[in-house]
Amino acid sequence: MISDSQFQKELDIIIANAIREDVGPGDYSSLACIPAGATGRAKLLVKDNGLLAGVAFARQVFAYVDPAMTFEVFIQDGTPVKYGDVAFHVHGSSQSILKAERLVLNAMQRMSAIATKTAKYVKILEGTGTGVLDTRKTTPGIRALEKWAVKIGGGENHRFALYDMVMLKDNHIDFAGGITLAITKTQEYLKANNLDLKIIVEARDLNEVREIMANPGVHRILLDNFDYAQTREAVQLIGNYCQTESSGGINEDTMRHYAECGVNYISSGALTHSVYNMDLSLKAF
Repeated sequence: MISDSQFQKELDIIIANAIREDVGPGDYSSLACIPAGATGRAKLLVKDNGLLAGVAFARQVFAYVDPAMTFEVFIQDGTPVKYGDVAFHVHGSSQSILKAERLVLNAMQRMSAIATKTAKYVKILEGTGTGVLDTRKTTPGIRALEKWAVKIGGGENHRFALYDMVMLKDNHIDFAGGITLAITKTQEYLKANNLDLKIIVEARDLNEVREIMANPGVHRILLDNFDYAQTREAVQLIGNYCQTESSGGINEDTMRHYAECGVNYISSGALTHSVYNMDLSLKAF
């Protein structure tokens, strides 16, 4: 996984690019009708039920736009919220509040939706010992926010990108000439380039599980589109050889059944690609 400092760099890039995209040469709506010296207050109003996420990010956005603004938090990230709750107050330049408003809302609405869905999945798997993982099926440009939201919701992050973990999927295996060749070439490459990266290998059936297990050094086997019986058999076969992960078409109705097969993780792209934003507003008062 990427370091905290790398993660913060990603957040800094997101903020700078989003403000560039939204504000451009100037927020002319505010510049035209609000005096430069005017100050005001605004509150983050919750208009939905779920798990709040993005408060810490909002603080960073306001600080980037105008370090002189003050930010008072009433509800922390990861807290269940309901209609009518107020998450924070921000006070300072009225123009600055309006300049930051859209980015704060866009980010928090999506992050809260992802955190809420993740928490639901975690609750479904409660007591099984199986963890919930996200994927790289994220919105381009804001992956850091979406993966942060998954953690706020109680899930775990899979690899952040293509550079912090090796994942040999079906196309890698087919292009490389087979499982054993793919693993062998990968291990040689990592050694030659002094890279300390974990290796995950996807299996499409039990025979591929067996071939993977004939190669030492694999961190996790991804059981892709296995049914319950195949998953149970694969878990028993793998034993302590490495970690196990189930993926492929798993939903809220089936995920606990997969967890009860004994896998270490269930990964779900739906955590980040299929959510409806939580309704939030930033209101002057």
